[in-house]
Amino acid sequence: MMEFWLISVPLDKVSCQSLEKLKRVSAKTSLTMSSRFHIPELKVGTLDVLLGVSDDLSRLDSYTEGVLRQTSQCLGEVMEEFSGKLLESMLANGVDLATYVTRFQWDRAKYPTAQPLKTLADIISKQVSQVDTELKSRRAAYSHVKASIQSFERKTEGSLQTCALSNIVKKEDLVLNSEYLTTLIVVVSRMAYGLWEKTYESMSKFVVPRSSRKLVEDADAGIFTVTLFKNVIAEFKSNAKKHKFTVREYNLDEAEKQKQEIGRLTVDKKELYRTFVCWLKVNFSEIFVAWIHIKVLRTFVESVLRYGLPVSFQAILLQPTKKSRKQLRQQLNSLFKHLDPAAATGKADVGLDIPDGNTSQQEYYSYICYPIKIHLVDPS
Repeated sequence: MMEFWLISVPLDKVSCQSLEKLKRVSAKTSLTMSSRFHIPELKVGTLDVLLGVSDDLSRLDSYTEGVLRQTSQCLGEVMEEFSGKLLESMLANGVDLATYVTRFQWDRAKYPTAQPLKTLADIISKQVSQVDTELKSRRAAYSHVKASIQSFERKTEGSLQTCALSNIVKKEDLVLNSEYLTTLIVVVSRMAYGLWEKTYESMSKFVVPRSSRKLVEDADAGIFTVTLFKNVIAEFKSNAKKHKFTVREYNLDEAEKQKQEIGRLTVDKKELYRTFVCWLKVNFSEIFVAWIHIKVLRTFVESVLRYGLPVSFQAILLQPTKKSRKQLRQQLNSLFKHLDPAAATGKADVGLDIPDGNTSQQEYYSYICYPIKIHLVDPS
């Protein structure tokens, strides 16, 4: 998992000195990679608007991350490739995710900064919702075709008593277009091959001599053909049953239709795969970009709410290593304790309403911090 912390502190003298100290300590100890993070000038609006947008963005953040995960997991399932190739497909605006985050630039074309904060949140919400809806639809269509193919494939597997015969019996194995003769397909236990050869011609007077031919066999049984007159089918079946030979029902026209259907489904799956993977790559990028913009909006809104007007704060992007996270958190808490001495514990019991009905505990620190956790592919 890759993790960034987008933090914001006011531009007062003590905070600026603390930032400089953080940079020096980080450089000496390799505690974290840090860089300035540009947040554009956005429309502030009233306090009521800021509070409302703050709640909206909190929900939107969780919802968007959920759609992002679904998109990446779906991409992994559909590609059915090694994770290396999958990770190469998960890009944001044509670059890897870490590069996009560290070199972030606000997309003014998609999200005009002249628009009110509420409008920007609504633009992103609509965009994410549309992707979510289309993802469900496309995923269902792909899954349906895949399930249909798997259903056909399962029918061709299993014992000769039950498996589909379309890939076993060919036209040339049958007597076709005869007014009087027909061919039956019979399953014979391997232990009973000798009995079959001795008895099949005598199961009716009108069995064609030496007409039996073995088509295929597995560990337990073999499939044989036998040619006889149509008017003695019932008699032959009855006598075959007495010897525990199974006459399989087989319709050549139906078998041909099944072959055509599986061929059509295979072509459909290839085409769906091509378009679906392309759609997933494009929309994964779109949603990731939207998600980072949400983090930026949340940082801006919370900075105004906490640090007041006029807007005066600076945002820093930190990239702690897994081993250094705890130590870095302690360092940050110590450096910026002056901003809110009561926030020493680092947690506030804030239940966030997430669209799926779950609640999440919001981390709270004396400084503003929004984690960006990129762990979108389940390695299992």
